[in-house]
Amino acid sequence: MSKHEHDVLNRLLGPSGPEVGCDECFELLDEFVELEVAGQDADARIPGLRPHLVGCPACREEHDSLVALIAGSTPRSGK
Repeated sequence: MSKHEHDVLNRLLGPSGPEVGCDECFELLDEFVELEVAGQDADARIPGLRPHLVGCPACREEHDSLVALIAGSTPRSGK
């Protein structure tokens, strides 16, 4: 099985552990991204959100946009 086929199959089957829905994801996404950018274990603090991001393109796009926004607005040392 190719990697692409494996990825498609995993998205179709869904996660094996807990997963949040889109509504809950949008409520928790700011905190999740802040934890990630701070280098903390966002997956342990908010279980089930990452599996949702893997399978939901709309929520993943929102996540990626927030990461870019927060990472881009973080002051960098040496500049």
